[in-house]
Amino acid sequence: MEEVRLYCDNDKSYHKVDAGTSLQALSEEFCSTVTDEKSGIELPVLAALVDHALKELEFKVMMPHKIEFIGYNHPDGRRTYVRSLCFVLQHAIRDLYPDKTLFIEYSLPSGLYCEIKDPGKDGDSMMPVHFLTDDDLDRIKERMQEIIAADIRFHKVKMTAAEAGKLFTENNQPDKASLLESLGKFNYSVYFLGGEADTFYGPLVPSTGYLRIFDIAGFKNGFCLQFPEEGRVNKVTPLKRQSKLAATLQEYSDWCEITGVKGVGTLNKTISEGNAVRLINLAEALHERKYADIADKIFERRDRSRIIMIAGPSSSGKTSSSKRLAIQCKVLGLNPKVIELDNYFVDRELTPKDDNGEYDFESLHAMDLDLLNSQLNDLLAGKTVEIPRFNFKEGRRHFDGDMMHIDENDILIMEGIHALNPEMTSAVDNSRIFRVYASALTSLALDENNNISTSDNRLLRRIVRDNRVRGVTPEDTIMRWHSVRRGENRNIFPFQENADAAFNSALIFELPLLKYYAEPLLRRIAPNSPAYTEAIRLLKFLDYIVALSPEEIAAIPPTSIIREFIGGQML
Repeated sequence: MEEVRLYCDNDKSYHKVDAGTSLQALSEEFCSTVTDEKSGIELPVLAALVDHALKELEFKVMMPHKIEFIGYNHPDGRRTYVRSLCFVLQHAIRDLYPDKTLFIEYSLPSGLYCEIKDPGKDGDSMMPVHFLTDDDLDRIKERMQEIIAADIRFHKVKMTAAEAGKLFTENNQPDKASLLESLGKFNYSVYFLGGEADTFYGPLVPSTGYLRIFDIAGFKNGFCLQFPEEGRVNKVTPLKRQSKLAATLQEYSDWCEITGVKGVGTLNKTISEGNAVRLINLAEALHERKYADIADKIFERRDRSRIIMIAGPSSSGKTSSSKRLAIQCKVLGLNPKVIELDNYFVDRELTPKDDNGEYDFESLHAMDLDLLNSQLNDLLAGKTVEIPRFNFKEGRRHFDGDMMHIDENDILIMEGIHALNPEMTSAVDNSRIFRVYASALTSLALDENNNISTSDNRLLRRIVRDNRVRGVTPEDTIMRWHSVRRGENRNIFPFQENADAAFNSALIFELPLLKYYAEPLLRRIAPNSPAYTEAIRLLKFLDYIVALSPEEIAAIPPTSIIREFIGGQML
């Protein structure tokens, strides 16, 4: 039998193997586990990167490759685990409620929010959720444990578009059938688990026995599917009942209903039928209404709350949101004044350092909190203060005679990563501050059980903006993203429930828009780049979306928040 030569990145060695050998067999031979650096725990191999492209373990090698086996400690390993766990959940729901449909709606900090719905009489719409009792949740968990204990193999089958569409229509999954129809392909890969079929847009683990760590917990009208916590792989992520975040995501779902977009399939159909401009106008009107609603709340508290703090994760549109909100406040007779929190950095040599000995500019204590609190209290007391200016080139703060005073109708708007952290303004009466959380929280899904990551949506925004404005390559943006996310998890997400109002900057038409700009940028990333794996994953995701045309993009108003990322903004 012909042999092929492989390089395994895990053991830094070359191996000669028979052509046609599966990755799972190779893993069992020379890399059965991977080590989690944080915990030191040996983890099972879940998938592999073959020449930086993600492959499931049933993939057979036929030519020389560079291979890296990955476990739950790798982002693509975690995604592979979660996709596979979702199929186990799907199997359990169909066993217990054969006349109902599982919907995996959106991501929560603790896992995935899921609902069970009843098909409508016309077979194309879903009626109100099937409400779950504690006994229902116990039965679902028990059935999932039985499927996992049976160690049933997942396997993939190629089907024609007609066969797949008929199968998913009969399975009460009209969104999935609509998505497949909108793509216009001849064949599709369909996964099977026992007698159950489904589609998942990425590899699965070899069998259900790999998926022993999970939990489900009742949440709202459905439940949260919990999976292992990053860095603590033997425990699920603790449940956090963040009601304000959940309400914002539900509001987005309601917006989808208003616009008639139930999933990517109907979104693709809307665009293909020439209705993109109508969708753009409606989405922008919904945004404007939300800005006005937040401004009304600020106006109601104007006599007491004179400071408006705005925070949000990277590429959430904080800058544009601040400007749009300021305009709406002006309409009500208020006079917004902006204080840039970056000017309150301490001098460079006083900046805290991280574990690697590098300056940690994202630390709360990289700011002069004493000066900030003192000046805010003086302004609230009617005094005039001299606002500092930070020179980033020198790494020092200067006072250049920039004086500020709050008059009767003035309000202060401040935007920064720590704006929702009460420690930042601990010396200021909390009732004097109105806090706004801005993020791009999409609950639009590819289909019934494949949700779209909010983080992916923001990453695409950042790739487009950084390349256009800052000259940063898509490769560099991708490689920095993990560090960005780590800072958000530390400095922003723990405080989002402190907000008095939340603005969701996600737009229903933005993925078709971002595809137009991001796809050619991602295709420039070379196969030998460490960012190639992520580029391929994002490209595969974008492959399910119909792009806007240049003429449709031109219809986006210059005040749109998305113009912050694609250009042409006038605020």
